[in-house]
Amino acid sequence: MHKFATLLLAGSLALSACAGPAIAEEPVDAPAAARLAKEPKGLKTAIFAGGCFWGVEGVFSHVKGVTGAVSGYHGGTAKSASYEIVSSGITDHAEAVKVTYDPSVVRYDQLLRIFFSVVADPTLRNRQGPDVGTQYRSAIVPTNAEQAAVAKAYLAQLAKSGLWSKPIVTGIESYKAFYPAERYHQDFMLANPKHGYIQRWDAPKVAALKQMFPTLYKASFLKDAG
Repeated sequence: MHKFATLLLAGSLALSACAGPAIAEEPVDAPAAARLAKEPKGLKTAIFAGGCFWGVEGVFSHVKGVTGAVSGYHGGTAKSASYEIVSSGITDHAEAVKVTYDPSVVRYDQLLRIFFSVVADPTLRNRQGPDVGTQYRSAIVPTNAEQAAVAKAYLAQLAKSGLWSKPIVTGIESYKAFYPAERYHQDFMLANPKHGYIQRWDAPKVAALKQMFPTLYKASFLKDAG
């Protein structure tokens, strides 16, 4: 497992699980959703798990209409919701990002399209890129009935699209408590733009977002979101 590298934190070096050598995969032009989200006015939240949460947070922090993007852990218990324990792969947690968004600016189905176009490979089971383990599984976690219906329809649409040669294994998971990750993981891409993993794995995802979704991309990073 490509798991560890050094991370400067509070004047000392700490190990990081999101740090294996990696070369970003090519983005995929996922189709626009046939089933559009129809959520009422007001801010909504949704959770996305797609491997190391640094890049997931980084991409959504550059999306117009997103007002919060918080890295954290979903799927396990409060007692085990710490980076050291989750990184061991022995918990039910997935590294995930809680996204808060304004549906009048960006719809949930558009967030799904971005996720599958530039963030996660839906054909990889319990891994993304160089990061291996159940904590790196790709998953969609709706927080209301409309999101669940849209997510189910979109996954079915993607399965019929022929864009991937392997079966889609990304699942829809029921919402459980979301536990924000340690402070040094928040805004990690913004704080560490020269980090090797960020440059080789996550920065290309943001570049793809800018190129593929110019009307939804914003140059500024949503610092300290959520």
